[in-house]
Order: sequence, then C-alpha cells, then structure tokens
Amino acid sequence: MGQKVQFAGSDIELLGNEIKIGAKAPAFAGVGIGLKKVEFAGGDGKVHVFSIFPSIDTPVCSLQAGRFNAEASNLDTRVEIMAISCDLPFALDRYCGAHGIDRMTMCSDHRDLAFGMAYGFVLNGLRLLARGVVVVDGAGVVRYVEYVPEVTHEPNYDAALAAVKSLLH
Repeated sequence: MGQKVQFAGSDIELLGNEIKIGAKAPAFAGVGIGLKKVEFAGGDGKVHVFSIFPSIDTPVCSLQAGRFNAEASNLDTRVEIMAISCDLPFALDRYCGAHGIDRMTMCSDHRDLAFGMAYGFVLNGLRLLARGVVVVDGAGVVRYVEYVPEVTHEPNYDAALAAVKSLLH
C-alpha cells in the first residue's frame, strides 16, 4: 500500500514512487503553455521548486499559484519555479493571463502523469495530483519534500522557501 493523504477528510492513496530527501530527482516531461514541451532533467546548477496542486480552478490551488508567483520575484535568478498539475495547458494559460501569473513555468502532467508517477503525487482514481512542494538543488538532488496531509490545505510556504534559501549560500 502506498502513502495516503486526506482529500476533503477522506483517505486517498497516492500512486507512484514516493520521493525522499536525498534522492536523485527523476527527470520528467510535461506540456506547457502553447503546447510546448516542458522538461526537467536536473543537475543544471539551478534550484528547482515544484509547486504541485490538483486544479488551478480551485481556491486553494489559486492561492498556491499566486503565492509562489509573488515569491519568485524575491528569489535569486538561480531559482526556477514550476507549477505542476493535471490541468490542460489551455486552462493554465487562461488562468495565468487572468491572474498575472508570469514568474513560473506551467507544466501540465495530464498526458502521461510522468511527474506524478515519478514523484508519487497521483491521487488514486482521480487522475489529479496531490498538493505539495519539492525542492531540488543544483546537482539534481531532492532537498525538501512536502506531501500536504490534507489536499484542501495550503503547503508550508515558509519551510519550502527556507529550504530554497539554504541552497543559495
């Protein structure tokens, strides 16, 4: 049995490989705005933040996207933030345009669930991703992981940002 989270108070199993701190971050590819391929391979010297959520069209996911977009302007240029969900690229594009989201790479995992399965964020039976944050260092090693215990709650932004800042010294 895999890891579980709560979704509106009910247990739901996560599918895929649970990612752990210290692990090599798996490469993955998704679909970005304009149907462009979005890829992550790691080891490029940049700190990568993966902001993972179920659907951009829900209030908590919107808060999460807005918070990380705002934080991006306060971070070093060596930090890249990628928002990842199973939303269609068209929905991500519409949302970004309507809400001024312009400091993150948007990645739809709808096609292959490549990210969700590699990092263990797929909500069983829903074809959605659980909420969480993963921080990967410049060498491609996972340095912070949060699987938010209740999917309807926001992640611990302060802990994730502290992990990012610790990698920039």
